[in-house]
Amino acid sequence: MAARRKRRNPTYTAPGRKGEGRVSRPATPSSSRRAPRERPPAPWGRFPLVELVVLVGLVLLLVGFFVGEARGAVMIACGLTLASLAGLELSVREHWAGFRSHSTVLAGAVTLVALAGGYFLLRHTSLLGLNLPIGAIVFGIAFYAFREVFKRKSGGLGFR
Repeated sequence: MAARRKRRNPTYTAPGRKGEGRVSRPATPSSSRRAPRERPPAPWGRFPLVELVVLVGLVLLLVGFFVGEARGAVMIACGLTLASLAGLELSVREHWAGFRSHSTVLAGAVTLVALAGGYFLLRHTSLLGLNLPIGAIVFGIAFYAFREVFKRKSGGLGFR
């Protein structure tokens, strides 16, 4: 049977040899998990702009649903756009700060812009069928680029 060893205090330092001063080692944390970091601050300070824009978007969605007809459709579209832009802003801020990876969301936003542009440029030509493969290529390139940015900002992590 193996002998049991007593665990030492994590701040314990072994005594040095004769003539050497004590070398202090930094205290190691008791758990292997790191403390969660805080979200990156908004450029406009503590004002809850993103939350208010999402609230306005939700109100427009609800009112547009009950109004109906053309006016309601426009209100629903505006509400979806506002709420999506608020979420995208938060994703960009967290991604570029290295807080949390949003590579897929950001690549999807770039792809959406590319697909819309391709539709308006190619809609009257026989090349409209190329829009989807172009969108897939744009997504792949954008995803790779955003993942590399996050790796650089987070110290080498691919996701968090």
